[in-house]
Amino acid sequence: MRLKRDKAAFVGAFVVVFLTLIAIFAERPFGGLIALFGDPPNLPNNDLIDPMTSAPLGTWGGMSLEHPFGLEPVNGRDLFARILSGAQISLLVAFLATLVSVVLGSLLGVLAGFFGGWVDTLISRLMDVFLAFPLLLFAIAIVGAVPDKALGLSGNGLRVAVIVFIIGFFNWPYIARIVRGQTLSLREREFVDAARSLGAGNRYIIFREVFPNLVAPILVYATLLIPSNILFEAALSFLGVGVAEPQASWGGMLTRAVDYYQIAPHFMIVPGLAIFVTVMAFNLLGDGLRDALDPRAR
Repeated sequence: MRLKRDKAAFVGAFVVVFLTLIAIFAERPFGGLIALFGDPPNLPNNDLIDPMTSAPLGTWGGMSLEHPFGLEPVNGRDLFARILSGAQISLLVAFLATLVSVVLGSLLGVLAGFFGGWVDTLISRLMDVFLAFPLLLFAIAIVGAVPDKALGLSGNGLRVAVIVFIIGFFNWPYIARIVRGQTLSLREREFVDAARSLGAGNRYIIFREVFPNLVAPILVYATLLIPSNILFEAALSFLGVGVAEPQASWGGMLTRAVDYYQIAPHFMIVPGLAIFVTVMAFNLLGDGLRDALDPRAR
């Protein structure tokens, strides 16, 4: 009920669900919204490009009923189709990387907080080591050195897998610290003492008594971590070490827009707005969930 009363969070949740459905059904086999409403994302429209300026013909970057977001300079690819295709990459990387971080961070955080002692010391020092990594530089170096084929994957499939691994594997300490702090408090609660006095083992207490009380903070932090991962993937694509052409990505579109923003500003505005709206929606939803799930909130 508190979440429903929060209009901003409700709007954010609606936008998140809408974007997720668009990403799922943008292309076959799950749908085909791109084919239904516009050109394929990699189809050039050279006849709609001014040969003198390389800018799209017409006003507002070639916007029309057939191309509602306009066209890319030089090749004339449909921006609407590429925004939808780029949403798949951004949300896929963000969700999978967040899942990796949540699983690792929750497991190690609850172990550190519940057992304490040398287990807590070891995991806490491990957190410090991972937090000391310059993640962006490390990701650029690793992704840039990825071979064409590895582990049965190739091309953009391999790049996406590496990006998901890097973001997820090196971001787990943030959620682990939150889970550890909550676990330190929960392990002293009466229901834990009652379960232990009845003969329950550590595994039972962790998974049946402690973990259910950690769902709310984990869910909130995961919702706030997703937009950070979206921005990180966009930054990698902007720097040229994300997914490769011709696969569309919002960061890659911004990279190509740098050379043409003076003659075709919409080429930079459209993917920039896509990133802004998506990140804002997830942040609004995360803030709303935090307020709604906080037992001290009114």
